[in-house]
Amino acid sequence: MHPEIMIINPFFLLLLLLPLISFLISKNFISRRAPQIPPGPYQWPLVGNIFQLGKLPHHTIARLAQTHGPLMSLKLGSKLLVVGSSPAVAREILKIHDRALSGRFVRPEFRTQTDDHDDQWSRMRSVGRSELFSGKAIESQATLWSEKIDEMVEDLRAEAGSVVEIEEKAYVVTLNILGNLIFSGDLVGFDGKGLHGEGLHGEMRGLIRGFADLDLTPNLTDLFPVLGDWDLFGMNNKFREVFKKMLATWDGIELFSAGLVSATSTITWALAELIKNREIMQKLRDELEKELGQDNVKQSDLPRLPYLDACIKETLRLHPPAPLLLPHRALESCNVMGYDIPEDTIVTVNVWALGRDPSIWDNPLSFNPERFLVSGLDYKGNDYKYLPFGSGRRMCPGQPMAAKVVPLILGTLIHLFDWSLPGDMDPANLDMEEKNSITLVKEKHLCLVPKIRKQLEV
Repeated sequence: MHPEIMIINPFFLLLLLLPLISFLISKNFISRRAPQIPPGPYQWPLVGNIFQLGKLPHHTIARLAQTHGPLMSLKLGSKLLVVGSSPAVAREILKIHDRALSGRFVRPEFRTQTDDHDDQWSRMRSVGRSELFSGKAIESQATLWSEKIDEMVEDLRAEAGSVVEIEEKAYVVTLNILGNLIFSGDLVGFDGKGLHGEGLHGEMRGLIRGFADLDLTPNLTDLFPVLGDWDLFGMNNKFREVFKKMLATWDGIELFSAGLVSATSTITWALAELIKNREIMQKLRDELEKELGQDNVKQSDLPRLPYLDACIKETLRLHPPAPLLLPHRALESCNVMGYDIPEDTIVTVNVWALGRDPSIWDNPLSFNPERFLVSGLDYKGNDYKYLPFGSGRRMCPGQPMAAKVVPLILGTLIHLFDWSLPGDMDPANLDMEEKNSITLVKEKHLCLVPKIRKQLEV
């Protein structure tokens, strides 16, 4: 071999290596580029979009999504929030990237309560699914639930002709159903003094409301973690005190309170919609009379009551208990719909917006249960245009129970009583404004006058 053959021209070597050099430079540049996060409104320095959200963030975010798209980012202090507002985006968040986005966002004041909070929560969810909310557990409680609902009926019979707060009645019966399921006994009676009654009833109600008010109050530590334990406005201490009282009064409340308030608010919203829509109320009553006669509603009757089921599904479409699904946290960076979602981003889905999207639903603001008689939609989170209980790993574990308790109570209220508004109030003028609490509730309590239906009197 001739020696000159071994000599390589430097220029020729550069040409050979140029593609490799370009690839390495490009890879290094890409790895260092800023994440391409989803679009969103202008973010003010330091505070971001906090003051744009208002008292009903799901309304504000739905309006902003019309401008910035169904996958949108907002800044809450130093925290990045990404919200999905379409079925396609919901599917990406809750199914395609379910594992990467399945972390929980826990407020700092709760992390200090126990070092193994995530493990404790996982155990509670596991116990809830297998022991409390399984089909077997629910069936075993059928007779007891009927007894609790009968107690509510007797209380309403005694108050026939008087003004009653529906939220209060639904709260007590739901509380005792859950109380027997979890604690094997009643927790309150129907002799409480309204929403702010005395004794255990009033104390628990007050604690839940106090917890909700605090939870809706922005905490600087949430928005600016760099502040650490400074607790400038004492929010951490307030949370800890309320949380300790709740645990001392009512062990297991994390698992308990959201289900209680969700069921109560859904019953209230459903009855409010039926009061405003008397033709639909009569169709439901006709179904109940045809299938049940003068019998009370039982668990075994529910499969024969499709219109009752449709009324509840329609209520949950318009008034989902969690309008913004409980926030997830990105366990790792991922790409959703072509945008980067950095690790530790807070991610949620605006199910309130999904339920009122005119591109998904005909006449979306109308209360029309018939739409669910032909749609085949259910509560299981498999169709991403209808997600009242969420979907995927973080789906509400109490969904099977809610699907039984709510129709039992609502069906009983409609079947056994006529309802009217106090005085000469026109149902068309019934206030339907919302308020954010632990769940989405009716801002003004629903006060109605029950009348025993003549054909059902004994």
